[in-house]
Amino acid sequence: MALIVQKFGGTSVANTERIFNVADIVTKTAQAGNQVVVVVSAQGDTTDDFIEKAAEITDNPPAREMDVLLSAGEQISMALLAMAINKLGFHATSLTGWQAGIKTDLNYGSSRIRTVRPERIQSLLDRNRIVIVAGFQGINSHDSITTLGRGGSDTTAVAIAAALHADLCQIYTDVDGVYTADPRVVPGAKKLDEITYDEMLELATLGAQVLHNRSVEMAKKYNIDLEVVSSLTRNPGTKVKEVTSVEKMIISGVACDKDVARIAVMGLPDEPGKAFRLFSLLAKNKINIDIILQSIGRNNTKDISFTVSRGQLDETVRLLEENKDKLHCDSITYESKIAKVSIVGAGMASNSGVAAKMFEALSNAQINIRMISTSEIKISVLIDEEDAQRAVRAVHDKFFD
Repeated sequence: MALIVQKFGGTSVANTERIFNVADIVTKTAQAGNQVVVVVSAQGDTTDDFIEKAAEITDNPPAREMDVLLSAGEQISMALLAMAINKLGFHATSLTGWQAGIKTDLNYGSSRIRTVRPERIQSLLDRNRIVIVAGFQGINSHDSITTLGRGGSDTTAVAIAAALHADLCQIYTDVDGVYTADPRVVPGAKKLDEITYDEMLELATLGAQVLHNRSVEMAKKYNIDLEVVSSLTRNPGTKVKEVTSVEKMIISGVACDKDVARIAVMGLPDEPGKAFRLFSLLAKNKINIDIILQSIGRNNTKDISFTVSRGQLDETVRLLEENKDKLHCDSITYESKIAKVSIVGAGMASNSGVAAKMFEALSNAQINIRMISTSEIKISVLIDEEDAQRAVRAVHDKFFD
């Protein structure tokens, strides 16, 4: 008998028909002799609808009350699924995040899980119950409801799997696995049978939306066997694990992220400590930096360019303008209509010429590269946003055609 955690996203529970489809998957897993814990997201666009309702009341809702409101979406899903499973003749009990023992920090809207106390879940499992847990939520030390931010239900599922020492954590979505590229952009994208934690983490961080990077980080930390699988087709999915059993391809996938903005700080004095002063200022204000490029010093000055998320662009520019005199820079420029295209693969470390092959593909497609960032298992380039889809197709064709 195995203990399996199954997470179902918003599209998987979007309506009554799909809820019964999920109930069928869950009950078949239980019938096979397994203990089952299910984590659910809010139905369809429920979270967006709640955000719109809050906006009708106020332009600046209190963060605590937004978490109370948004947590209701997952509670609706968990109760409806429990009803469907009970109707099929099985015993199911639904739990909110805090009833399931999920303790978080004090940050509303993007809390981090501190601990999971799974005693209540385990007690129900021991009584042959299927346990349904609301994803995306927990409770802090003030006994207030908190939400975990983007990808929170994935993180909930992996955290529960770790706390229960589960044998498998399955993430059910509307796609049947992890692909070498977004199949909606690249029709020839291939589904991967398996991928390493590090590769999946890079792809998730670089724009692939199948799994959230926080959940992959946690799965790697606690060595949780993950599987990405479709709730609609029920085909075999993609396994995410520490070491894959097949000989590695050079790269595992191509990702695209359009949530990128570039900022350039021009004319900084070319002397020690200026980069530290710039980036410590941003760090103190919780600005997350990605790609960084520094020019070679000339005329006793240097330019530093870096990328941030588009949501942090206005705040970053304001912060830099306010501290322009302290930084002793000449000017600050920025642009938001750019995209980051990346290739990821553990096979890069032992294969030369990967970067040249990527750059050749972009050159042949007449796509200009703005900035470049590399690591042992990834290469990222910054390009114009309008070229993003062409770039993904060109690079994918070069490596996978």
